Amino acid sequence: MELRHLQHFVAVAEDQHFTRAAERLMVSQSGLSASIRALERELQTPLFVRTTRRVTLTEAGRALLGEAERILAQVRSAHEAVAAVQGVLRGTLALGTEQCIAGVHVAGVLAAFRRRHPDVEIRLRQAGSGALAEEVAAGRLDLAFAYRTQADTDQLRSVSLTGEPMTVLCHPTHRLATGGAAVTPEELGGEVFVDFHPDWGPRRTTDTAFAAAGVRRTVALEVNDVHSLLDLVDENLGIAVVPRHFRHKREALTALPVKGTGEAVYETVALLPPPQATSPAARALMALLEQGTHEGA
Repeated sequence: MELRHLQHFVAVAEDQHFTRAAERLMVSQSGLSASIRALERELQTPLFVRTTRRVTLTEAGRALLGEAERILAQVRSAHEAVAAVQGVLRGTLALGTEQCIAGVHVAGVLAAFRRRHPDVEIRLRQAGSGALAEEVAAGRLDLAFAYRTQADTDQLRSVSLTGEPMTVLCHPTHRLATGGAAVTPEELGGEVFVDFHPDWGPRRTTDTAFAAAGVRRTVALEVNDVHSLLDLVDENLGIAVVPRHFRHKREALTALPVKGTGEAVYETVALLPPPQATSPAARALMALLEQGTHEGA
């Protein structure tokens, strides 16, 4: 099995199209098709279901994809490690992050990283914490700034960065705002909620806190970006339970502490592969964080 076969396989799996994958790889479509057929012959099973419009993975293809991505990531890390020993950090830093992550000034730390390592190409992907964890475990990302979603595994570890309590945001004319006191999940049970997609860290924290309190809530307005959430609350269309630092993004809203949620704290972590699989670029970025560069450029 050759590395180029795995590279070609992953490209077709990502694009779900032979022509687009061939263009991206800058190879002929016939050459790409021959490479995939050679891999299928070696494994003695079809890897794709081919149609006139697109290709999809077979069960065997899905099983191979994760392993192929990890192998290619390890090969890339090996090349970068050799370059680092030679005194120059090269290659790619593939970083993932949730929006408005607590405790990390992502733009600032990336700017500092680029100043120190100008030969490294930076790639950034924004997504929910669950998806980011999967991307790091699969080797598609070097690291990610996210909410702690699970215990450490053989393929994923987390380094704690910061933690903060959750806060209720509501319109100044909302009935909760007039009291100005801390509220419990029980007191919020009948409210209309604005929240993120279930894959997001803040949503997971809130869902966990309410479930622990035995309070059922319904998210009527679901969004995938912070500003939309704040706009909806600002129009008094619902309330939101969010990490405390969100209150500084819209000073006109009323912020109330949440009590009675036990250990419901939003914890920001850096998600990384095991130490032996962590790329030199990821280690360099973590070094910047340890120096406090995440607070600004």
